[in-house]
Amino acid sequence: MDIKLVALDLDDTLLDRSRKISPRAKAAIKAAVAQGVTVTVATGRMYPSALPYARQLALDVPLITYNGALIRAGLSGETLLHRPLDGATTQKIYTLFRERGWYLQVYLDDVLYVRARDANARLYEAISGMESVPVGDELWSLPGAPTKLLTMAEPHLIPVIDAAIRETCGDRVYTANSRPTYLEMTHPEATKGVALAFLAGRLGIGRDAVMAVGDSANDLEMIEYAGWGVAMGNACPQVKAAAKAVTAANDADGVAAAIEEYVLKKTGG
Repeated sequence: MDIKLVALDLDDTLLDRSRKISPRAKAAIKAAVAQGVTVTVATGRMYPSALPYARQLALDVPLITYNGALIRAGLSGETLLHRPLDGATTQKIYTLFRERGWYLQVYLDDVLYVRARDANARLYEAISGMESVPVGDELWSLPGAPTKLLTMAEPHLIPVIDAAIRETCGDRVYTANSRPTYLEMTHPEATKGVALAFLAGRLGIGRDAVMAVGDSANDLEMIEYAGWGVAMGNACPQVKAAAKAVTAANDADGVAAAIEEYVLKKTGG
């Protein structure tokens, strides 16, 4: 197995509980890049939220963001792929959430829109490092096609919301959990797996030479696509079941350990 492309989820994968990248992970990534391996991030975060981490790692590569709905170069800002939700589907979701009184945030043109900067919005701001823009009831009539939508709710309510979205929109929307309290909505072909396949193809790299590392349900498609899918020690059961290997948890340098073992071919590290 000769890995040429590595895709890393950010939250609860590359990032520890303090949302930082460890020195060991930075060193492992630097060593992999020095060997000619392309290392990128594949995250549900907005592009502006992911970019600072890519810059920390000096990665001048296309970044997979918004769960695969947007691939944009880290240095030039060139957009390689963008699959926003279609207008009709978006309006159905807006109507559903307005009628049910559910929380929704809208990602449009790299801006995060919310109805109000309530507790959910402030929590997300703290995690993402992005500032939300409150627009009141105008949220339900924002012009344009959003790259992603996201709701936050108690874990037991997420399946209820997911079922309502599927009943309303059918297969015209992809939904996935990135956290137990998050449900993310994107174009049906906007998944990390589809995006990773697109990027690998653009780079001329076969899937057998791709390694993907993640922890949550929104990582499942890229774990399944990659020739070498690696689940974090803190990953959900579905991801662990789909992975070829399980590494340590995010707070125990699992990403660094995976790169050292499977890319750098170190033992005992």
